[in-house]
Amino acid sequence: MTLRQAQGERVGVLGAGAWGTALAQMLASDGRDVLIWARESELVAEINSAHTNSVFLPSVTLAKTIRATGDLAEMAALDTLLVVTPAQHMGSVLEVMPSHPRDLVLCSKGIEAGSGRLMNHVAKAAAPGSAVAVLSGPTFAHEVAAGLPTAVTLACADGEAQWDRLAPVIARQTFRPYYSDDVIGAEIGGSVKNVLAIACGVVDGLGLGQNARAALIARGYAEMLRFGETLGAQAATLAGLCGLGDLVLTCSSTSSRNFSLGKALGEGQKAEDLMADRKTVAEGAHTAPVLVELAARHGIAMPIVTAVYGLLKGDEPRAVVSDLLARPLRAEQGRPG
Repeated sequence: MTLRQAQGERVGVLGAGAWGTALAQMLASDGRDVLIWARESELVAEINSAHTNSVFLPSVTLAKTIRATGDLAEMAALDTLLVVTPAQHMGSVLEVMPSHPRDLVLCSKGIEAGSGRLMNHVAKAAAPGSAVAVLSGPTFAHEVAAGLPTAVTLACADGEAQWDRLAPVIARQTFRPYYSDDVIGAEIGGSVKNVLAIACGVVDGLGLGQNARAALIARGYAEMLRFGETLGAQAATLAGLCGLGDLVLTCSSTSSRNFSLGKALGEGQKAEDLMADRKTVAEGAHTAPVLVELAARHGIAMPIVTAVYGLLKGDEPRAVVSDLLARPLRAEQGRPG
């Protein structure tokens, strides 16, 4: 597809949280008209009148070419739709749309609770006539909205033909997609890293130092790789932007909702209080119990993920860390654990 053809593509964003709003701002950076869907009527009105999203992305003045709607039928009429609803609500939103665009680009990171389905499976069940892609990588919303540079994985279930359609629609000077056909790997990298970011936040909250965090990132990546390869992901995908790249970012900054949640846990706050008080979603808290269940079902050792699940249930952070450090010694590569 040529740039001229890409300019004619009708594109929208389903979900007006921080990440969805940032993606809309990025897409509008070349003057393109972008439609964004919000559930809240007051947020629709604010975006259209004040060109701001004071609840989820207050630091940004939105492009005038962004228009908000609460009508899912308008979203269904587009060519390409970036789906940025919280992972646990993606299926229910897609199911009530009257029809679906040609291409759905999944930008939410998580695994459906209860069913254990990856988001691409949820989307295919709800919108069987759409081609599905996954966009994932190191992307803090406020930096993307500000036009700071990053690169992402764009994994296309329909292969290079879908990439040829989507890449010109999504790519911008400071937002560079790289092609993959490994949808499972792109999803697993984005899902598992959220849980590991909670663990790294706990390390920070407990004041255990930079060495401990680096070690945890490395051992957490080993868990991501074991889990991903068992479910069909490619190791090279998990070593890339949507796996290791995103893991390093979200395990290193309080700009990550998951890291911030873990840091608060490490500082002694209670999980139930933290979750009840949050306007935005720390997807890792929803993903952890699903990962623990899937890992047990497949016989995959994921001690860090299991520890995070324990913390979210109320286990004492220092006791959890002591248990991890007391695990039997073993080779770094080879026998899992």
